[in-house]
Parts: sequence; structure tokens; C-alpha cells
Amino acid sequence: MITITKKEEIVLNKIKIFHLEYTDGVPENILKEDLEIYEHELNQILKVLNEKKLISYENNVINLLDNGKTINAVDSQSDVKDAELDQKEKDSLNLIKSIVDDNNLVSRYILEGNLLYGDLKLSNFRMYHIILSLENKEIIKKVKKTDGEYYLLI
Repeated sequence: MITITKKEEIVLNKIKIFHLEYTDGVPENILKEDLEIYEHELNQILKVLNEKKLISYENNVINLLDNGKTINAVDSQSDVKDAELDQKEKDSLNLIKSIVDDNNLVSRYILEGNLLYGDLKLSNFRMYHIILSLENKEIIKKVKKTDGEYYLLI
């Protein structure tokens, strides 16, 4: 299942409609005029749809890709991030929220210790996989301070 925002779903549905008419690809300007959307916002949405392999977007031409996956539309980008988290990631995120300080920071060693030896009892591999996944989804960010390494909950 692929999770996108409702705005992204609207753009994708328009592409599906125009794809029937423009078999060599939908020109971006046609889509922009029909949707009455700002160019920078449309470009951002098209980039996201391209990254999720729902469309191919090159040289201002959009082609629909048939991936056969179910699409789940949610209200906001933060809802997309939440929907993409698996259960262990959700549990880990809840743990992180409970141990961060007032500045949303937690020491790397405290975080790793809680993930390894706390209620979740993750393996080393799973712990590092979850931390990397949360970093890639821009939920946490590694921060170096003078007194050590920390993770910032974004």
C-alpha cells in the first residue's frame, strides 16, 4: 500500500484522466492550468508521486505508471509519515517521545539502551534499522553536540 496526501491524490486522478488523451505523456502545463495550482506546489507533488513510483516525471512530461498497488490518501504529510511506520517503529517512536528532554533531544546511548533493554527488547540489527528508518522518514535527526551524539525528535 502506498500512502499519499489528498492533494497528491487529486493530482494523480487528474493525471489518470489526461493520460487517456495524451498517450505520449501529460504536459505539465496542461495539468497546471486544469488544476489551477501554483507551479512550485505542483512540482513538489509531482516529485513525491515520482519518488513513490506512481508516475514518471521527466522534462515537464508526466507518464502514469501501472504499479498495481493500493493507494491510501490521508490529510497531511505528517499523516503520511505515521501511516508508513510499521508497528515496531510506532512503538519505538512512542518510546522516543517519552524519553526526550524539553528540547526534543535524547542521547544516542540512552536511546539505544532503551530500545535494546527496555520493554521492546529489540535486537541490535532491528534497533539500528528502526533508527535509520526514522531518520530517512525525517522523524528523528542525528545531532552532534560538544558532549556527545544526540537524536532530535522533529
